[in-house]
Order: sequence, then structure tokens, then C-alpha cells
Amino acid sequence: MGLIYLDNGATSFPKPEEVYQFMDYFYRHYGVNPGRSGYDLCLEAGEMVEETRKLLNDFFGGDEPNRVCFGYNSTDALNLAIFGLLQPGDQAITTTLEHNSVLRPLYHLSLTGVEVDYVPFDGRGFVDPDDIKKKIKKNTKLVVVNHASNVIGTIQPVNEIGRICKERGITFLIDASQSAGKIPINMNDMNIDVVAFTGHKSLLGPTGIGGLCVGPEANIRITRAGGTGVRSAQRTHLEEYPWRLEYGTINLLGLAGLNAGVKWVLARGLEAIHEQEMRLTRMLVEGLKEIEGVTLYCQDQLDRHIGVISFNVRGLEAQDTGIMLDVDYNIACRTGLHCAPLVHEQLGTDKIKGAVRFGVGPFNTEEEIKTAIQAVKEIAAFKR
Repeated sequence: MGLIYLDNGATSFPKPEEVYQFMDYFYRHYGVNPGRSGYDLCLEAGEMVEETRKLLNDFFGGDEPNRVCFGYNSTDALNLAIFGLLQPGDQAITTTLEHNSVLRPLYHLSLTGVEVDYVPFDGRGFVDPDDIKKKIKKNTKLVVVNHASNVIGTIQPVNEIGRICKERGITFLIDASQSAGKIPINMNDMNIDVVAFTGHKSLLGPTGIGGLCVGPEANIRITRAGGTGVRSAQRTHLEEYPWRLEYGTINLLGLAGLNAGVKWVLARGLEAIHEQEMRLTRMLVEGLKEIEGVTLYCQDQLDRHIGVISFNVRGLEAQDTGIMLDVDYNIACRTGLHCAPLVHEQLGTDKIKGAVRFGVGPFNTEEEIKTAIQAVKEIAAFKR
């Protein structure tokens, strides 16, 4: 039996063939340090970097390509944004849906005098924008929201939250780790000030590349310093974007893969990708609902979801279910707390060591979904 990969919430796999080919071609022919010298190879490498900035600026509906700043991944990007936007005495509002890439920076800042308030999600898995509005104070400087949950797959109402923040002059940051490449994001239309993204999930690039798309109203302080290849005699780090938030040699190979991944997504079409993934997700959810002893979390309605679902089999810890799926059925999935402990605390699954997560991707098939349903059915029957 071939591998059935349902861990696309962690990283997409496989990547489109075009991504592998372009990474290999570009690194063999132009794998030098961009922006550091004036010879032809360096200029060619730099042109690809700038083309990728423009691609992503357009992709997110940003205002200026130079305000797309690259880093390692969305965790790296979120740290840059959160530490660069908050100071002691400020208040930040977030949700219990967040990944540790938001929770941990905010927790560390709370030890230094930043006030942090958390808004819970409802029984269907959504945050009410009015609940965020109620938390706003005079010292509120940042609202940060996970656009699509990496545990239960719900898409949050960022349009409404963004409008509330815009009316009050509060910076609005979204974690688009799960949503970028699945559903449209337009910063201007949604009143989003900063988008944190990663390349290795639904943008279909490799690991080790991500970044921020920063709107014109956001003022992210410099919290790191280093080489930029520009004005090297200057003692302080450069204030201008993109160098303001970029440090040292860029991940050129990662950017080549991200460039090809974004182009693949654009050629295929976000709507077509999302429609296919949700068709398979609905099939998966409906199949799992029919199995005695299986509990699904916040999957009653799938109209505002991505293809990420979590479940448990009664009487089994999530890790045990995951091992059986792997060893007996060659199905790859994710188990545990998914780096999002507050979601599991609210669901009550923290007490049973989390849940099993299936993440549907653009290369999954109906046959694979049917096999996964049958595998869970057999595991649940065995446990009974």
C-alpha cells in the first residue's frame, strides 16, 4: 500500500513537480548571494527575489512589494511582528485558537508588562468579533488572530475584526499559516495591517521560508540587526523596507521554491484548490460521523472551513490511533496538541493528550479518503 499523506496541516507533501524542477534549476544556475555584488549571476538571483516579493504582495493585496519581508517561516515572522509592535504598558488581544507561534511570544511579553487578553471560540469553532470589541481598551495596540485554525479548520471572520480594528486605529495582524494558498486574502479589503505567512504549507514551497506582508499603517520596530548588503558603513540597521525586517543572507533556494509554488497556486486557482479539498473533507467528515465511537470537533458545518479536521476514537489516546494508522494502514497524520494548547483546553481534549488531525491537500484523492475512513472504522471496531 502506498503512503496516504494526510498531514498537510503540518506541511504540504508532495510539492508540485514544477517546484522541485525550478529549485534544482535555479540553484544550479543562479545559486549565489543576491544583492551583494554587481555581477550577472548576482543580479539574476536578485531579480528572482524581487519577483517573488511582487508575487506575494499581489497575492495578499498589499500596497508595496518592498514591504514583503522574508524570514524562516511564520513563527519567525510572527515573532518579528509581535515583538516589534508591542511594548510594556500595551495591551494585545488574541484568541484561544492560536498556535504557539503567537501564544509564546505574547506570554513572554506579558512577563515584561504587556497585557494580554484571550477571546474564546464558540461551540462551532468561531470567534465573535463583538467579543474582541468588548476587550478593547485605551492601551490596545494589537489584535492578532489565527485566520484558519490548524486544529479544527475554522476560518475566522477577519473582515469584521479588521473593520473594528481599523475604526479604532489598532494594528491587526493575522496568522495565515493555514489559510495562505487555500482562501483569498486581500489586506486592503479586509483591513489587515500585517500578514504572517509560511511557504511550506499551502503555498506549496519548501520548508525554511516565510515572512511578513506589512501594510502602510503598521509600524514594526527593529528588534534585530545585521548585514543587509546595503550601506554597510552605517552603524545602525536600515530603517527602509524590506531591509528593516530582513537580516543576513536570504534563503535563496527556499525563495525559488516559494516562487514556483505561488505560481502553481495561481495557475490552478485558489477557488479550484479549495473546492477540491473541501469536497474531500466533506466526504471524510461524513464518513467519520457514521463510525460508532468517533468524536469530531467543531465539524458540524463546513461552509467556513479549510480541509483540516480533528477527531478521537473512544478508548484510545490520539497517539495510539496515529500509530495504528501509520503502522497498519500507511496513513500519515498528526496527533497530540498541535502546538495549540488553548484550543485543546477549551475542547477538553488536553486531558486525553490531544486529538488526531487529518489535513487534506491538493494531491489527495477520493480513494485515499475512502481508505482513511475504512481504516478509522476498523480501528474503532477493534477497540470496541
